[in-house]
Amino acid sequence: MRISFPSRGNKVVFPNVEKETVKQAAREEEWAAWLRLAIEGDAQAYNRFLTAVTPHLRAMARRRCDQYGAPPSEAEDVVQEVLLAIHLKRGTWDPARPLGPWLTTIVRNKLVDSLRRRGRHGSVPIDDVSDFLEAADETHEAADRLDTETVLARLKDPQRDIVRSISIEGEGIRETAARLKMTEGAVRVALHRALKSLAAFYRSD
Repeated sequence: MRISFPSRGNKVVFPNVEKETVKQAAREEEWAAWLRLAIEGDAQAYNRFLTAVTPHLRAMARRRCDQYGAPPSEAEDVVQEVLLAIHLKRGTWDPARPLGPWLTTIVRNKLVDSLRRRGRHGSVPIDDVSDFLEAADETHEAADRLDTETVLARLKDPQRDIVRSISIEGEGIRETAARLKMTEGAVRVALHRALKSLAAFYRSD
């Protein structure tokens, strides 16, 4: 039995794939519109953006975990760290650029951070993300520091110290546990709970 697909010139067209690509592009444009409004101070738009984008981030994180050989349980922590990064770095997104690559870059970077903290190795080809990684100017850096302190102020120690050390400064779980005289398991649990708490705060702001 011979299966044929419609074509345009010499290019074979797969209707389902093309349709899904168009739908995803439309979703990303809607997310981008909400994020633009959120950056201007619209809290309701920010809530809609986070609610809509989180399932997409979770699916992406799970695919990346599978790609790098990480357990599926690691995906949820990656998602929470991505939400924290989005919250702190949302002002650095260029509204003139597509949102999808910016989100993908954050997910990849946070997954690699997570793998390294757990003693695994992961790498991201620099050509794959270099177009979307730009050095923030001093104004952005100052705003980021202020926003970071505002976010961390919502937490109590040791959660505040753990999030600052691991999610923001990039310290390893083992080093953080030793410094705080906690077990590595306790640090992981505290980090997970703190990030979930912060995600709830983003939606309530």
